[in-house]
Order: sequence, then C-alpha cells, then structure tokens
Amino acid sequence: CRDVNYGWLIRNMHANGASFFFICIYMHIGRGLYYGSYLYKETWNVGVILLLLVMMTAFVGYVLPWGQMSFWGATVITNLMSAVPYIGNSLVQWIWGGFSVDNATLTRFFAFHFLFPFVIAAFTMVHLIFLHETGSNNPTGINSDSDKISFHPYFSYKDLLGFAALLIALISLALFAPNLLGDPDNLPP
Repeated sequence: CRDVNYGWLIRNMHANGASFFFICIYMHIGRGLYYGSYLYKETWNVGVILLLLVMMTAFVGYVLPWGQMSFWGATVITNLMSAVPYIGNSLVQWIWGGFSVDNATLTRFFAFHFLFPFVIAAFTMVHLIFLHETGSNNPTGINSDSDKISFHPYFSYKDLLGFAALLIALISLALFAPNLLGDPDNLPP
C-alpha cells in the first residue's frame, strides 16, 4: 500500500465537500420551489435528473471507504433492485459482480464514481441550455433589461469571494474536525 503526500487532506476535503455540495443543492432546490421555478418543466426535470445522478454518485462514493456502514449500505440499497419483476435478482448479481457484495462490487462502484461526474457535467450543460432558453426566474417579476451590469468585475469578484469562503471552510473542517460530517461506524480501522 502506498501513501500519497497529503492524501488524508484530499480525501477529507472530498468527503466533506460532498456534504457541502448537497447543502448547496438543497438550497438551490429550496430557492427554486420558493420562486416557482418548477413551472419551467424542461429545466426542472433536467434538474431532478441531475439530483438523482448526484445522489447515485454520492452513494457509490460512500461505499468506497469499505467500512461497516459502507458494506451494509451497499448490501441493503442494491438489494432493493431485487424487487424489479423477473430480472431483479439477475440485476443485483450483475451490480455486485457475484453473489454478494465483494471486491468486484467495490471495483465497479469506483468506476461508477469516476464516470458519473462526466454524465453530471453533460446534464449540467443541458440544464443551462434549457435555463437560457426559458430565462431564469426573476423573483421581482419586473423586466430587468434596463439596469443590467456587466458580469466582470461585479459578479466575478463576488463569486470569487464566495468560493474562497467555501474553500476556507472546507479546509478548516478537513484540518480541525475531519470526521464531523461522517458516520463514525464507517471509519476505516
């Protein structure tokens, strides 16, 4: 087994960053519900597909530490597929790569965890295309074409400040309380 310099920091930032990502996603969904963005059906439906893809990516990533919660989470959630009529048991065995959750399952889940972000990026582009076709939801309800300002420097600096604050919070969490957002039963031995 080989160690990567500061690999513990990268792993903790990745794991805790997923929790931050879901916080941002849920705030985005809440804002969309509040302002009635669900009325733009195409944009909303692609957003729901994106949410499901992100949840699948998080699930297969959650299995990768291979702790007790990972193992039993993979066993229980993948066994839900056995409820599919006629092909359920075969589907579960195909996902597992055998007759139980084992090393083949871990390898497949690692591959899925690597590949799903590319699918998410493609669906994000589709989501943005639909957003630009329908226009984003204006909470004031008035035409805002008259008082537009340029993206740079006004919004780019604001976004850069928000990104820096999020990065500082993520690094602080990874350095001072790395297991705060994780399940203690899932920590590797």
